[in-house]
Amino acid sequence: MTSTAERMRAMRARRRREGLREVRLVVPDARAEITRRRIADQVARLSLAAERAALEWIEEVSEFDAPR
Repeated sequence: MTSTAERMRAMRARRRREGLREVRLVVPDARAEITRRRIADQVARLSLAAERAALEWIEEVSEFDAPR
């Protein structure tokens, strides 16, 4: 039986042959209290007017609502 490391190496090689590349992302853990506190602080500092203006701009330039 092959080891986990060997199976992973084979899988990566197979994906490379298929033109794929593995990408790893490291993101903040949304379950961590410190992360949740930081997000809450950032949300509390948002400007309602600025957020509304940004959403209106997104809707204006969006292709999803364009007539077909």
